[in-house]
Amino acid sequence: MNNIKLRLIVMNFLEFAVWGAYLTSMGGYLATHGMGEQIGWFYAVQGIVSLFMPALLGIVADRWIPAQKVLSLAHLLAGVLMIAAGYYAYTAGDSVQFGTLFTLYTLSVAFFMPTIGLSNSVAFNALNQAGLDTVKDFPPIRVFGTVGFICTMLTVDFTGMQHTFGQFIVSGALSLVLAAYALTLPNCPCDNQQKSNSLVDILGLRAFALFKQKRMAIFFLFSMLLGVSLQISNGFANAFISSFADIPKYADTFAAQHANALISLSQMSETLCILLIPFFMKRFGIKNVMMIAMLGWVLRYGFFGMGNPAMPGVLLFVLSCVVYGVAFDFFNISGALYVDQQTDESIRSSAQGLFMIMTNGIGATIGTLSAQQVVNHFVYSQTEPAAQLQGWSTSWYVFAGYALVVAIAFWLIFENPQKKAEPGVITDTTAAE
Repeated sequence: MNNIKLRLIVMNFLEFAVWGAYLTSMGGYLATHGMGEQIGWFYAVQGIVSLFMPALLGIVADRWIPAQKVLSLAHLLAGVLMIAAGYYAYTAGDSVQFGTLFTLYTLSVAFFMPTIGLSNSVAFNALNQAGLDTVKDFPPIRVFGTVGFICTMLTVDFTGMQHTFGQFIVSGALSLVLAAYALTLPNCPCDNQQKSNSLVDILGLRAFALFKQKRMAIFFLFSMLLGVSLQISNGFANAFISSFADIPKYADTFAAQHANALISLSQMSETLCILLIPFFMKRFGIKNVMMIAMLGWVLRYGFFGMGNPAMPGVLLFVLSCVVYGVAFDFFNISGALYVDQQTDESIRSSAQGLFMIMTNGIGATIGTLSAQQVVNHFVYSQTEPAAQLQGWSTSWYVFAGYALVVAIAFWLIFENPQKKAEPGVITDTTAAE
């Protein structure tokens, strides 16, 4: 294997291993430490900081400090702050306070979230310097990021840390490792010659002009509406599945004891579904692929509502995890391709950023905070474990119903593109369905 590919594989593995250490298990920790009603805030803040921190650090990397050094600094700060959050949780024990933990966690993710884009920039630069094809060579490298995510999910689970402060320590320690490793990666030259001093251009805001065009405005609106579904299961699935341990009938089942291991099937499915996208795109087209993704979210949440950790109910949990790969990948990747095909080259990168803002920023933030209100109403308003489980089922059906409404609206309103737009033009022909 090419040496630079191996080095980038290590970078991607560590990048997402940092995230996997806590993203799916943190909800379970919060629920078992009296903060079940605040789970949504911990996941929503990832979307909030994603609205501005990636752009700010991206500007620094583009103009003043090489991207690999910004990546290193960001992980250094994120790691120290995450370890501080874990140390506070350790010393506080069962008396951990929302305000202190949330503040340390928020500061950490404010520096972590930009590293996802920065790591991509470092990888693309290194591949270009090596004369490799980014379209062909990057996806197999990026898959190892998901592998890293899965590895830390399973590590946190089987070492008994999925409901303890340990997950934050693991994440922070891996960030520090990557902070050091990033300094060994190929240099990313800065562009000190500013082509425009306009704040609009510097911040990449010119892509917002796409909202003037009907097709793109509709697409970005539905991107936001679907983005509502993105982080709900990351935030609440672990707490939900683990809650079955309070019911004697399910207490000793594998799923109730190892929720994170079960949820890791979602990420495994994701790696496989990436490989299916070219076939589905060619066979069914972008609109139908995005529709399949939306229906995937309906099944994802519907199966959670119907399932339980015992046989045969656990098979519904497994199916929920399997369809997650379709739900997550098919929309994110086909959506990115749609943006690439329908926008002018001069604003294409900014348009991709706008797509991420609408989905993982605004949409995911609204989704997690709204989901928290639903869960608080149906679950945490109850005191008996059996009543809480019924509330969980009702909550998942509410989320599935929402996804179904969005899917139907998308099918009725969104027009299937007939061809790639000419530069700067968005075609507005209506497809024959």
